[in-house]
Amino acid sequence: MKSDLQPLKTVAILVAFLLPAISFAQTGWYTEGDFAPSKRIKIELRNPLNVDRKDCPVVISREEFPVKKLHEMWVTVVDKSLPAKAKPTDEELAFVGGHGIREETNGHQIFYQLDDLDKDGIWDELYFQTDLQAKETKILYLYFGFSGRGWNPSGTYATIGSYCRHQIAWWESKNFGWKLWFPTSVDMYGKRKPHLISHLMCQDNLCGYSGVHKVNWEYGSDVMRVSNSFGAGGIGLLELAEYPDSLSLPRFAPLEAKKISEANFNEDQLTDTRYAFEVVVNGPLRSMIRVKTMNWNSGNGFYELTQDYTAYTNQSYSTCKVKFTSFFPHQNGVSFVCGIRANEIEKENYVAKGIAIRSGEELAADPDDDLGLRSHKVEFAGSALVVKDQYQPKYQRIKSFGDNHIFRIPVTSDHTFEYMIAGAWSEGVVYNTPELFKNYVKASALEYNNPVKISYSPIESK
Repeated sequence: MKSDLQPLKTVAILVAFLLPAISFAQTGWYTEGDFAPSKRIKIELRNPLNVDRKDCPVVISREEFPVKKLHEMWVTVVDKSLPAKAKPTDEELAFVGGHGIREETNGHQIFYQLDDLDKDGIWDELYFQTDLQAKETKILYLYFGFSGRGWNPSGTYATIGSYCRHQIAWWESKNFGWKLWFPTSVDMYGKRKPHLISHLMCQDNLCGYSGVHKVNWEYGSDVMRVSNSFGAGGIGLLELAEYPDSLSLPRFAPLEAKKISEANFNEDQLTDTRYAFEVVVNGPLRSMIRVKTMNWNSGNGFYELTQDYTAYTNQSYSTCKVKFTSFFPHQNGVSFVCGIRANEIEKENYVAKGIAIRSGEELAADPDDDLGLRSHKVEFAGSALVVKDQYQPKYQRIKSFGDNHIFRIPVTSDHTFEYMIAGAWSEGVVYNTPELFKNYVKASALEYNNPVKISYSPIESK
Protein backbone atom coordinates (compact mmCIF):
# COMPACT_ATOMS: atom_id res chain seq x y z
CA MET A 1 0.00 0.00 0.00
CA LYS A 2 2.85 2.32 0.84
CA SER A 3 4.48 1.66 -2.50
CA ASP A 4 1.15 2.38 -4.32
CA LEU A 5 0.82 5.81 -2.66
CA GLN A 6 4.39 6.91 -3.27
CA PRO A 7 3.89 8.06 -6.90
CA LEU A 8 0.79 10.07 -5.88
CA LYS A 9 2.73 11.78 -3.12
CA THR A 10 5.49 12.61 -5.55
CA VAL A 11 3.00 14.17 -7.98
CA ALA A 12 1.39 16.14 -5.15
CA ILE A 13 4.74 17.50 -4.06
CA LEU A 14 5.60 18.50 -7.65
CA VAL A 15 2.26 20.23 -8.12
CA ALA A 16 2.66 22.07 -4.82
CA PHE A 17 6.14 23.14 -5.91
CA LEU A 18 5.10 24.27 -9.37
CA LEU A 19 1.89 26.13 -8.50
CA PRO A 20 3.64 29.12 -6.91
CA ALA A 21 5.97 29.35 -9.91
CA ILE A 22 3.08 29.27 -12.37
CA SER A 23 1.18 31.87 -10.36
CA PHE A 24 4.27 34.09 -10.11
CA ALA A 25 4.87 33.89 -13.87
CA GLN A 26 1.32 34.96 -14.60
CA THR A 27 1.19 37.90 -12.22
CA GLY A 28 3.47 39.95 -14.49
CA TRP A 29 1.01 39.93 -17.40
CA TYR A 30 -0.73 43.09 -18.44
CA THR A 31 -4.49 43.50 -18.06
CA GLU A 32 -6.83 46.38 -18.91
CA GLY A 33 -10.43 46.11 -17.77
CA ASP A 34 -11.61 42.72 -19.02
CA PHE A 35 -8.77 42.54 -21.55
CA ALA A 36 -6.39 39.81 -20.34
CA PRO A 37 -4.20 38.70 -23.28
CA SER A 38 -2.57 35.29 -23.21
CA LYS A 39 0.23 35.76 -25.75
CA ARG A 40 3.04 38.28 -25.85
CA ILE A 41 6.54 39.02 -27.16
CA LYS A 42 9.21 40.74 -25.12
CA ILE A 43 10.94 43.58 -26.95
CA GLU A 44 14.35 44.70 -25.73
CA LEU A 45 15.40 48.25 -26.61
CA ARG A 46 19.03 49.23 -26.10
CA ASN A 47 20.29 52.80 -26.21
CA PRO A 48 23.85 52.65 -27.61
CA LEU A 49 24.53 56.27 -26.61
CA ASN A 50 25.77 57.58 -23.29
CA VAL A 51 23.07 60.27 -23.36
CA ASP A 52 19.40 60.31 -22.38
CA ARG A 53 16.89 60.21 -25.23
CA LYS A 54 13.46 61.83 -25.01
CA ASP A 55 10.59 60.76 -27.29
CA CYS A 56 12.97 58.48 -29.14
CA PRO A 57 11.56 56.98 -32.37
CA VAL A 58 11.44 53.17 -32.53
CA VAL A 59 10.82 51.56 -35.91
CA ILE A 60 10.19 47.82 -36.26
CA SER A 61 9.92 46.57 -39.82
CA ARG A 62 7.67 43.69 -40.80
CA GLU A 63 10.65 41.84 -42.27
CA GLU A 64 12.49 41.72 -38.95
CA PHE A 65 9.53 41.12 -36.65
CA PRO A 66 8.79 37.45 -35.83
CA VAL A 67 5.00 37.87 -36.17
CA LYS A 68 3.83 38.91 -39.63
CA LYS A 69 0.06 38.73 -39.19
CA LEU A 70 -0.98 41.81 -37.24
CA HIS A 71 -3.91 44.19 -37.10
CA GLU A 72 -4.13 47.53 -35.33
CA MET A 73 -6.83 46.27 -32.97
CA TRP A 74 -4.94 43.08 -32.11
CA VAL A 75 -1.76 44.73 -30.85
CA THR A 76 -1.09 46.44 -27.50
CA VAL A 77 2.35 47.85 -26.68
CA VAL A 78 3.00 47.98 -22.93
CA ASP A 79 5.76 49.70 -20.98
CA LYS A 80 6.04 48.01 -17.59
CA SER A 81 8.10 50.92 -16.24
CA LEU A 82 5.14 53.29 -16.56
CA PRO A 83 2.46 53.49 -13.84
CA ALA A 84 -0.72 51.59 -14.63
CA LYS A 85 -3.87 53.61 -15.14
CA ALA A 86 -6.12 53.68 -12.10
CA LYS A 87 -9.78 52.79 -12.33
CA PRO A 88 -11.49 55.66 -14.16
CA THR A 89 -14.20 57.64 -12.46
CA ASP A 90 -17.78 57.69 -13.72
CA GLU A 91 -17.16 61.22 -15.04
CA GLU A 92 -14.09 60.09 -16.98
CA LEU A 93 -15.97 57.17 -18.49
CA ALA A 94 -18.85 59.41 -19.49
CA PHE A 95 -16.37 61.62 -21.37
CA VAL A 96 -14.32 58.94 -23.18
CA GLY A 97 -17.15 56.47 -23.77
CA GLY A 98 -16.77 52.79 -24.47
CA HIS A 99 -13.34 53.18 -26.09
CA GLY A 100 -11.74 54.70 -23.02
CA ILE A 101 -8.93 52.80 -21.27
CA ARG A 102 -10.06 51.04 -18.09
CA GLU A 103 -8.06 50.05 -15.04
CA GLU A 104 -4.65 48.56 -15.88
CA THR A 105 -2.23 46.24 -14.13
CA ASN A 106 1.47 45.57 -14.75
CA GLY A 107 2.36 48.60 -16.82
CA HIS A 108 0.75 51.11 -19.13
CA GLN A 109 -0.10 50.83 -22.81
CA ILE A 110 1.60 53.37 -25.09
CA PHE A 111 0.50 54.76 -28.43
CA TYR A 112 1.81 53.11 -31.57
CA GLN A 113 1.20 52.96 -35.30
CA LEU A 114 1.04 50.00 -37.64
CA ASP A 115 1.80 51.73 -40.92
CA ASP A 116 1.28 50.52 -44.48
CA LEU A 117 3.88 52.60 -46.34
CA ASP A 118 3.64 51.05 -49.80
CA LYS A 119 -0.18 50.93 -49.76
CA ASP A 120 -0.58 47.25 -50.50
CA GLY A 121 -2.90 46.65 -47.53
CA ILE A 122 -0.18 44.96 -45.43
CA TRP A 123 1.62 46.69 -42.58
CA ASP A 124 5.26 47.60 -43.16
CA GLU A 125 6.38 49.24 -39.92
CA LEU A 126 5.37 49.20 -36.28
CA TYR A 127 6.22 52.60 -34.83
CA PHE A 128 6.23 54.10 -31.34
CA GLN A 129 8.28 56.51 -29.22
CA THR A 130 9.77 56.09 -25.78
CA ASP A 131 12.22 57.67 -23.34
CA LEU A 132 15.57 55.98 -22.79
CA GLN A 133 18.26 56.79 -20.27
CA ALA A 134 21.93 56.75 -21.20
CA LYS A 135 23.03 53.21 -22.12
CA GLU A 136 19.69 51.91 -20.86
CA THR A 137 18.21 48.59 -21.91
CA LYS A 138 14.43 48.86 -21.64
CA ILE A 139 11.93 46.00 -21.76
CA LEU A 140 8.56 46.46 -23.45
CA TYR A 141 5.92 43.86 -24.24
CA LEU A 142 3.79 43.48 -27.31
CA TYR A 143 0.53 41.74 -26.36
CA PHE A 144 -1.69 39.97 -28.89
CA GLY A 145 -5.46 39.90 -28.64
CA PHE A 146 -8.38 42.08 -29.68
CA SER A 147 -8.93 45.27 -27.72
CA GLY A 148 -11.25 48.03 -28.83
CA ARG A 149 -10.17 50.55 -26.19
CA GLY A 150 -7.60 53.32 -26.24
CA TRP A 151 -7.99 56.86 -27.60
CA ASN A 152 -4.77 58.27 -29.01
CA PRO A 153 -4.69 62.06 -29.57
CA SER A 154 -2.47 63.22 -32.43
CA GLY A 155 0.86 64.93 -31.89
CA THR A 156 1.45 65.29 -35.64
CA TYR A 157 -0.57 66.00 -38.76
CA ALA A 158 -0.15 65.83 -42.54
CA THR A 159 -2.44 67.14 -45.21
CA ILE A 160 -2.67 68.19 -48.83
CA GLY A 161 -4.77 71.28 -49.35
CA SER A 162 -5.52 74.25 -51.53
CA TYR A 163 -3.46 77.13 -50.24
CA CYS A 164 -4.14 80.27 -52.30
CA ARG A 165 -5.38 78.27 -55.34
CA HIS A 166 -2.30 76.08 -55.13
CA GLN A 167 -2.17 72.42 -54.02
CA ILE A 168 0.53 72.01 -51.40
CA ALA A 169 1.60 69.41 -48.85
CA TRP A 170 1.94 70.17 -45.12
CA TRP A 171 3.42 68.06 -42.33
CA GLU A 172 3.90 69.17 -38.75
CA SER A 173 4.39 68.44 -35.10
CA LYS A 174 2.93 70.71 -32.44
CA ASN A 175 6.36 72.35 -32.16
CA PHE A 176 7.02 73.14 -35.80
CA GLY A 177 5.73 72.65 -39.32
CA TRP A 178 6.83 72.45 -42.93
CA LYS A 179 5.08 72.89 -46.25
CA LEU A 180 5.84 72.77 -49.96
CA TRP A 181 4.70 76.00 -51.59
CA PHE A 182 7.46 75.28 -54.08
CA PRO A 183 7.28 71.55 -54.82
CA THR A 184 10.93 70.74 -54.10
CA SER A 185 12.04 73.41 -51.60
CA VAL A 186 10.60 73.36 -48.10
CA ASP A 187 9.01 76.30 -46.25
CA MET A 188 9.22 76.49 -42.44
CA TYR A 189 6.26 77.31 -40.23
CA GLY A 190 6.82 78.34 -36.59
CA LYS A 191 4.20 77.98 -33.84
CA ARG A 192 3.83 80.40 -30.94
CA LYS A 193 2.05 77.76 -28.88
CA PRO A 194 2.04 73.98 -29.37
CA HIS A 195 -0.77 73.46 -31.84
CA LEU A 196 -1.64 71.53 -35.00
CA ILE A 197 -2.68 74.10 -37.57
CA SER A 198 -2.18 72.81 -41.13
CA HIS A 199 -5.76 71.55 -41.53
CA LEU A 200 -7.06 74.89 -40.24
CA MET A 201 -4.82 76.90 -42.56
CA CYS A 202 -6.11 74.98 -45.56
CA GLN A 203 -9.79 74.56 -44.71
CA ASP A 204 -10.17 78.21 -43.63
CA ASN A 205 -7.86 79.60 -46.34
CA LEU A 206 -5.70 81.53 -43.86
CA CYS A 207 -2.61 83.49 -44.81
CA GLY A 208 0.56 82.08 -43.27
CA TYR A 209 1.96 85.46 -42.25
CA SER A 210 0.23 86.11 -38.95
CA GLY A 211 2.76 88.81 -38.08
CA VAL A 212 1.48 90.80 -41.04
CA HIS A 213 -2.14 89.81 -41.62
CA LYS A 214 -5.00 89.33 -39.17
CA VAL A 215 -4.60 85.62 -38.48
CA ASN A 216 -4.75 83.86 -35.11
CA TRP A 217 -1.51 84.98 -33.43
CA GLU A 218 -1.00 81.66 -31.62
CA TYR A 219 -0.93 79.73 -34.90
CA GLY A 220 2.45 81.23 -35.75
CA SER A 221 3.89 82.26 -39.08
CA ASP A 222 5.96 81.38 -42.12
CA VAL A 223 9.49 82.22 -40.99
CA MET A 224 11.76 81.75 -44.00
CA ARG A 225 12.13 83.17 -47.49
CA VAL A 226 12.63 80.40 -50.04
CA SER A 227 12.50 82.00 -53.51
CA ASN A 228 14.93 80.11 -55.79
CA SER A 229 16.94 78.56 -52.91
CA PHE A 230 16.76 75.18 -51.19
CA GLY A 231 14.77 76.89 -48.41
CA ALA A 232 14.51 74.74 -45.29
CA GLY A 233 15.37 71.60 -47.27
CA GLY A 234 15.56 70.36 -50.83
CA ILE A 235 17.28 67.97 -53.21
CA GLY A 236 19.18 68.17 -56.46
CA LEU A 237 22.05 66.67 -58.41
CA LEU A 238 25.61 67.67 -59.19
CA GLU A 239 25.82 66.36 -62.74
CA LEU A 240 28.91 68.21 -63.93
CA ALA A 241 31.69 67.49 -61.45
CA GLU A 242 34.01 69.93 -63.22
CA TYR A 243 31.53 72.74 -62.45
CA PRO A 244 30.76 72.29 -58.71
CA ASP A 245 28.48 75.35 -58.57
CA SER A 246 26.27 74.14 -61.43
CA LEU A 247 23.56 72.25 -59.58
CA SER A 248 20.56 70.67 -61.29
CA LEU A 249 17.22 71.17 -59.53
CA PRO A 250 13.83 69.78 -60.62
CA ARG A 251 12.00 73.12 -60.73
CA PHE A 252 14.73 74.82 -62.80
CA ALA A 253 14.96 72.27 -65.59
CA PRO A 254 16.29 72.31 -68.17
CA LEU A 255 18.46 75.27 -67.26
CA GLU A 256 19.12 76.20 -70.87
CA ALA A 257 15.41 76.68 -71.52
CA LYS A 258 14.65 79.34 -68.89
CA LYS A 259 16.07 82.00 -66.65
CA ILE A 260 16.55 81.03 -63.01
CA SER A 261 14.76 84.16 -61.81
CA GLU A 262 11.64 83.18 -63.76
CA ALA A 263 11.59 79.52 -62.81
CA ASN A 264 10.20 79.37 -59.28
CA PHE A 265 7.48 77.11 -60.67
CA ASN A 266 7.75 74.65 -63.53
CA GLU A 267 6.03 75.77 -66.69
CA ASP A 268 3.53 72.99 -67.37
CA GLN A 269 2.60 69.42 -66.49
CA LEU A 270 3.23 67.87 -69.90
CA THR A 271 6.68 68.90 -71.09
CA ASP A 272 8.24 70.08 -67.80
CA THR A 273 8.92 68.45 -64.42
CA ARG A 274 5.71 67.52 -62.63
CA TYR A 275 4.79 66.53 -59.09
CA ALA A 276 2.19 64.62 -57.11
CA PHE A 277 1.58 64.55 -53.35
CA GLU A 278 0.18 61.83 -51.12
CA VAL A 279 -0.51 61.58 -47.39
CA VAL A 280 1.03 58.24 -46.45
CA VAL A 281 0.62 58.30 -42.66
CA ASN A 282 -1.37 60.69 -40.50
CA GLY A 283 -0.60 60.36 -36.80
CA PRO A 284 -0.92 59.99 -33.98
CA LEU A 285 2.85 59.77 -33.39
CA ARG A 286 4.25 60.45 -36.82
CA SER A 287 2.81 61.84 -40.04
CA MET A 288 4.26 61.40 -43.50
CA ILE A 289 3.73 62.90 -46.92
CA ARG A 290 5.15 61.53 -50.16
CA VAL A 291 6.32 63.77 -52.99
CA LYS A 292 6.61 62.19 -56.43
CA THR A 293 8.85 64.10 -58.85
CA MET A 294 8.35 62.96 -62.43
CA ASN A 295 9.55 63.76 -65.94
CA TRP A 296 12.62 65.68 -64.74
CA ASN A 297 14.79 66.38 -67.77
CA SER A 298 17.79 68.33 -66.53
CA GLY A 299 19.37 68.67 -69.93
CA ASN A 300 22.09 66.29 -68.76
CA GLY A 301 19.91 63.39 -67.68
CA PHE A 302 16.41 62.10 -66.96
CA TYR A 303 15.19 61.40 -63.43
CA GLU A 304 12.15 60.52 -61.32
CA LEU A 305 12.03 60.10 -57.56
CA THR A 306 9.99 59.96 -54.38
CA GLN A 307 10.60 61.79 -51.11
CA ASP A 308 8.95 60.70 -47.87
CA TYR A 309 8.93 63.58 -45.36
CA THR A 310 8.01 62.60 -41.78
CA ALA A 311 7.12 64.71 -38.73
CA TYR A 312 7.46 63.27 -35.20
CA THR A 313 5.52 63.96 -32.00
CA ASN A 314 7.27 66.38 -29.63
CA GLN A 315 10.13 66.93 -32.06
CA SER A 316 11.18 69.93 -34.15
CA TYR A 317 12.76 67.90 -36.92
CA SER A 318 11.55 66.05 -39.98
CA THR A 319 13.31 63.23 -41.79
CA CYS A 320 13.27 62.63 -45.53
CA LYS A 321 13.87 59.36 -47.38
CA VAL A 322 14.74 59.86 -51.04
CA LYS A 323 14.46 57.14 -53.67
CA PHE A 324 15.25 57.70 -57.34
CA THR A 325 12.92 55.47 -59.33
CA SER A 326 14.48 56.57 -62.65
CA PHE A 327 18.13 57.56 -62.76
CA PHE A 328 19.62 58.07 -66.22
CA PRO A 329 22.46 60.60 -66.23
CA HIS A 330 24.20 61.26 -69.53
CA GLN A 331 27.64 60.86 -67.97
CA ASN A 332 29.38 59.32 -64.97
CA GLY A 333 30.37 61.11 -61.80
CA VAL A 334 26.94 62.42 -60.78
CA SER A 335 26.38 63.09 -57.05
CA PHE A 336 23.19 63.34 -55.01
CA VAL A 337 22.70 66.71 -53.34
CA CYS A 338 20.56 68.03 -50.49
CA GLY A 339 20.72 71.50 -49.04
CA ILE A 340 19.26 74.44 -47.11
CA ARG A 341 19.45 78.17 -47.59
CA ALA A 342 22.51 79.83 -46.01
CA ASN A 343 22.70 83.15 -44.22
CA GLU A 344 24.66 85.94 -45.89
CA ILE A 345 25.98 86.90 -42.44
CA GLU A 346 28.65 84.28 -41.85
CA LYS A 347 28.44 84.25 -38.05
CA GLU A 348 24.84 83.04 -38.38
CA ASN A 349 25.98 79.80 -40.06
CA TYR A 350 27.32 76.67 -38.38
CA VAL A 351 28.90 73.72 -40.17
CA ALA A 352 30.16 70.44 -38.70
CA LYS A 353 30.47 66.85 -39.89
CA GLY A 354 27.18 66.04 -41.60
CA ILE A 355 25.51 69.14 -40.08
CA ALA A 356 24.71 72.60 -41.47
CA ILE A 357 22.72 75.22 -39.53
CA ARG A 358 21.40 78.59 -40.62
CA SER A 359 20.23 81.07 -38.00
CA GLY A 360 19.73 84.80 -37.48
CA GLU A 361 16.91 87.30 -37.72
CA GLU A 362 14.27 87.07 -40.43
CA LEU A 363 11.53 89.28 -41.84
CA ALA A 364 8.31 87.30 -41.91
CA ALA A 365 7.00 89.22 -44.88
CA ASP A 366 4.40 88.18 -47.42
CA PRO A 367 6.37 88.24 -50.71
CA ASP A 368 3.15 88.90 -52.65
CA ASP A 369 1.93 91.76 -50.46
CA ASP A 370 0.84 94.80 -52.46
CA LEU A 371 -1.05 96.50 -49.63
CA GLY A 372 1.92 98.17 -47.97
CA LEU A 373 1.57 96.15 -44.76
CA ARG A 374 4.52 96.04 -42.40
CA SER A 375 6.73 92.99 -42.15
CA HIS A 376 7.08 91.18 -38.85
CA LYS A 377 10.67 91.00 -37.65
CA VAL A 378 11.63 87.66 -36.13
CA GLU A 379 14.67 87.95 -33.85
CA PHE A 380 15.79 84.39 -34.55
CA ALA A 381 14.80 81.79 -37.11
CA GLY A 382 16.88 78.66 -37.47
CA SER A 383 16.93 75.84 -39.99
CA ALA A 384 19.23 72.84 -40.07
CA LEU A 385 20.25 69.98 -42.33
CA VAL A 386 21.72 66.66 -41.16
CA VAL A 387 22.93 63.82 -43.40
CA LYS A 388 23.70 60.41 -41.93
CA ASP A 389 27.37 59.47 -41.74
CA GLN A 390 26.74 56.26 -43.68
CA TYR A 391 26.11 58.30 -46.85
CA GLN A 392 29.56 59.92 -46.70
CA PRO A 393 28.31 63.49 -47.09
CA LYS A 394 30.75 66.18 -48.24
CA TYR A 395 29.92 69.76 -47.37
CA GLN A 396 29.96 72.54 -49.94
CA ARG A 397 28.85 76.18 -49.90
CA ILE A 398 27.36 77.36 -53.18
CA LYS A 399 26.44 80.93 -54.06
CA SER A 400 24.07 80.04 -56.89
CA PHE A 401 20.35 79.55 -56.29
CA GLY A 402 20.29 82.17 -53.55
CA ASP A 403 23.30 81.00 -51.47
CA ASN A 404 23.02 77.53 -49.90
CA HIS A 405 24.63 74.97 -47.64
CA ILE A 406 24.71 71.65 -49.49
CA PHE A 407 26.01 68.14 -48.95
CA ARG A 408 27.19 66.07 -51.90
CA ILE A 409 26.46 62.36 -51.50
CA PRO A 410 27.94 59.55 -53.61
CA VAL A 411 25.28 57.74 -55.64
CA THR A 412 24.18 54.63 -53.73
CA SER A 413 23.59 51.23 -55.31
CA ASP A 414 19.85 51.40 -54.64
CA HIS A 415 19.61 55.11 -55.55
CA THR A 416 18.36 56.06 -52.07
CA PHE A 417 19.59 58.32 -49.28
CA GLU A 418 18.21 60.03 -46.18
CA TYR A 419 18.52 63.37 -44.44
CA MET A 420 16.99 65.36 -41.61
CA ILE A 421 15.78 68.95 -41.49
CA ALA A 422 14.94 70.94 -38.36
CA GLY A 423 13.51 74.34 -37.49
CA ALA A 424 13.04 76.75 -34.61
CA TRP A 425 12.34 80.42 -33.97
CA SER A 426 12.52 82.98 -31.20
CA GLU A 427 8.73 83.13 -30.72
CA GLY A 428 8.31 79.40 -30.18
CA VAL A 429 8.22 77.60 -26.84
CA VAL A 430 11.21 75.30 -27.48
CA TYR A 431 14.76 75.83 -28.82
CA ASN A 432 14.04 79.55 -29.20
CA THR A 433 17.64 80.81 -29.14
CA PRO A 434 20.49 80.03 -31.56
CA GLU A 435 22.42 78.15 -28.87
CA LEU A 436 19.44 76.04 -27.76
CA PHE A 437 18.66 75.19 -31.36
CA LYS A 438 22.25 74.27 -32.18
CA ASN A 439 22.42 71.97 -29.16
CA TYR A 440 19.10 70.35 -30.15
CA VAL A 441 20.31 69.75 -33.72
CA LYS A 442 23.63 68.27 -32.57
CA ALA A 443 21.85 65.93 -30.13
CA SER A 444 19.27 64.95 -32.77
CA ALA A 445 22.04 64.26 -35.30
CA LEU A 446 23.77 61.97 -32.80
CA GLU A 447 20.55 60.03 -32.25
CA TYR A 448 19.80 59.98 -35.99
CA ASN A 449 23.15 58.28 -36.62
CA ASN A 450 22.69 55.83 -33.72
CA PRO A 451 19.20 54.30 -33.81
CA VAL A 452 17.92 52.17 -30.96
CA LYS A 453 19.03 48.53 -31.04
CA ILE A 454 16.07 46.12 -30.97
CA SER A 455 15.85 42.43 -30.13
CA TYR A 456 12.96 40.05 -29.53
CA SER A 457 12.24 37.00 -27.41
CA PRO A 458 10.12 34.03 -28.51
CA ILE A 459 6.36 34.25 -28.14
CA GLU A 460 5.21 33.57 -24.58
CA SER A 461 1.89 32.00 -23.71
CA LYS A 462 0.07 32.30 -20.42
